[in-house]
Amino acid sequence: MRTFRHARLLAATGAALTALALTACQNGSGTRDEGAAQSGTPSASAQASTPTQDQASDQAGQSAGSGQSSGQSTGQSAQPGGSTPKDGGSGSTGQGAGDDGYPQDLAICNGSNTRTTAQPVPRPLNHMLLTVTNTGSKPCALLYYPVLRFDEMQWVPQAIEDTKPQAVPMLDPGASGYAGVRLSAADGSGTGGDTGRKLTVAFQGRTPDSSGGPSATPPLSAKGVYYDSALSVSYWQTDVETALN
Repeated sequence: MRTFRHARLLAATGAALTALALTACQNGSGTRDEGAAQSGTPSASAQASTPTQDQASDQAGQSAGSGQSSGQSTGQSAQPGGSTPKDGGSGSTGQGAGDDGYPQDLAICNGSNTRTTAQPVPRPLNHMLLTVTNTGSKPCALLYYPVLRFDEMQWVPQAIEDTKPQAVPMLDPGASGYAGVRLSAADGSGTGGDTGRKLTVAFQGRTPDSSGGPSATPPLSAKGVYYDSALSVSYWQTDVETALN
């Protein structure tokens, strides 16, 4: 009986060894690991984080598009010519230009580098001509229009807007610029008439209503100059006809 039971034990052991050998052959290693078997297939989270080829192509296209847009924006912002001189001024917007568009070394015509005269004219009626001559050694700019004041006058005459020139008058040494002054209304519609004995001509700076430097006080005739509420002035011009029209 013992011999028969021993034989059955050997047979069961041999069957177990055979099954183990077959499992090893299928797994390619000595043992089969369920975790290792499952690791051969990508997990759901890994599949979600890895883009497909189509998705990768789409992402690459979007990146290229945004890079091109950025390059165009940089190119546009790098182009020169950001500002334009006021009133069509002769200043350059390139290197050496200030924030207002005028050259940084621009000389402004004023009472220190010019001579100013004020003369009544027969035509048009009730008009006076201002003449500014450059007495300096380099060109100067006549910016905007003259700001006039008779005696202690408390108001500022308005500029005639339709006389604004296309370009700022630049006066070479010895050259002259002009402005026309409408003293009073020809039809008598003006009010507050008075006679001026002293005239002050102020020059504007690089921005409107800023000082361009010392004022001028051209002499007037002994009888003075009559003016009323119609008093107005043209922008600076390079010729007499334009200033008086």
